[in-house]
Amino acid sequence: MRVVITAEGGELSCPVDGRFGRTRWFIVTDTGDGSWQAYPNEQNYQAAQGAGIQTAQRVVELGAEAVITGHVGPKAFKILQAAGVGIFFDKDHTVAEAIERLKEGLLTEADTADVEGHWV
Repeated sequence: MRVVITAEGGELSCPVDGRFGRTRWFIVTDTGDGSWQAYPNEQNYQAAQGAGIQTAQRVVELGAEAVITGHVGPKAFKILQAAGVGIFFDKDHTVAEAIERLKEGLLTEADTADVEGHWV
């Protein structure tokens, strides 16, 4: 499965970023073979508005089947959901730990956004 994780840095050892739209990094991993790549989110991190929407579109472009993040707002949630991207919340672990927790079935897929719009 191709999973995008919001991260505070560009390494598997970095914490999951609690912010979706304004995350600093994406870690894109394939849970099947363990390969991964980091992508900066500079343009959306600095966006004056619409960061969640733009970030959700980027996640879809990256081919995500699932996303792990700390929080996601309603507009981003709708875009991800419409694209068939599963959304999982885990803000208390490193990227590597969150991936393992997903693989072990310890994360539950969200059925709604967990914060109001314009949350930073």
